[in-house]
Amino acid sequence: MKQVIIIPARYGSTRFPGKPLVQLWEKPLIQHVYERALKSGLQEIYVATDDKRIFDTVVNFGGKAIMTSHHPSGTDRVAEAANILGLSEEDIVINLQGDQPLFPQDYFSLLVKPLLLNEDIFIATLATPIQTKKDLENPNKVKVVIDKRGRALYFSRSPIPFFRPPGKEPPYYKHIGVYAYRKAFLDVFVRLSPGVLEEAEKLEQLRALENGYSIAVTIVPRDYPEVDTPEDLEYIKTCWKE
Repeated sequence: MKQVIIIPARYGSTRFPGKPLVQLWEKPLIQHVYERALKSGLQEIYVATDDKRIFDTVVNFGGKAIMTSHHPSGTDRVAEAANILGLSEEDIVINLQGDQPLFPQDYFSLLVKPLLLNEDIFIATLATPIQTKKDLENPNKVKVVIDKRGRALYFSRSPIPFFRPPGKEPPYYKHIGVYAYRKAFLDVFVRLSPGVLEEAEKLEQLRALENGYSIAVTIVPRDYPEVDTPEDLEYIKTCWKE
């Protein structure tokens, strides 16, 4: 069994077209994400894209890239790339989003750990405590409720769980959109049809829960900014160092 990081990247982002190639600290954004993946210590790291500009950029900075067909989601793109690579069913595929230039290197091992310890876990992800009411009420900050075993009960754009005073307010967690899959499950997942909950929330991970698959959630100390919009990019340039 081996672990492989695949970074899905597309040029036509709705909120930030051309995002993987924008410059951050004199490098394209996708290069920063790739270099973060290298810090995991894993040797097999690939960018999966259907855009030749992104493909050529990755190859030019010395990275490995895979051309895929057009896909509606990053997960579908990762699944095709995993099949192009000929990965075996027991291999672990890490889906690192192409807009995470500050992803901490120690989070990779935390992400994968549940899959190594539990054969009945097929997909794992991360979450972090929500610190502000603004984030709790922001529909772009996805919330997750977790059971005592560390498995997701539900993901939502709404503040969950609902708190009805009096009593002790429950903890709130923000989902961090990075995943580790068993390759065999990844092939199953992309063949499942979106369900009612996924369509309502526009959250792909709900497809797994709706079909009875457990998602392990590891709590990490904090979140790091992602680049979803030009404003996010300027924030990172201003408030963070390379």
